[in-house]
Amino acid sequence: MSGSSAPHLGVAFLAALRRRGGVESHLVLSAGARRSIELEMRVDPAEVERQADVVYDASDVGAPLAAGSFPAMGMVIIPCSMRTLAAVASGDSDNLVSRAASVTLAERRRLVLVTRETPLSYIHVRNMAAATEAGATVLPPIPVFPADFPCIAELLSGLCGKVLDQFSLSPAC
Repeated sequence: MSGSSAPHLGVAFLAALRRRGGVESHLVLSAGARRSIELEMRVDPAEVERQADVVYDASDVGAPLAAGSFPAMGMVIIPCSMRTLAAVASGDSDNLVSRAASVTLAERRRLVLVTRETPLSYIHVRNMAAATEAGATVLPPIPVFPADFPCIAELLSGLCGKVLDQFSLSPAC
């Protein structure tokens, strides 16, 4: 999770993985993610960390996630700040989130970036294009609105299902 607004997205995704089962979750919270969890969710980031199977410090660029030999289906950055998007697009690996993303792309594994920003500047769009050209999937959290307006929980569930689809994983019933 990077420091974008809406850390609720990442928390909902961790919950979706837990419900689904069979997938071990490895979590990195950037400094910005920690701050947005405190400000927007009004919870201690440690509560979010307890929802993951394994947690790493964002400053530990030598963590197992940063190695190509680490067995992984891929990586999801949810939410993905524009700063993190820029780091991924340019190959800047100054923290574990961007380093693990760089390794994920180098190993030709699935990388999904759930970007959170509006409106988009030309620079944002250019970085999205560069990340896509490098092999990432940019998946903004744009909800699908059925005829009857769903509640926020249903919107989050739908987004999590879209992310799981990127890995050919079905959500839990």
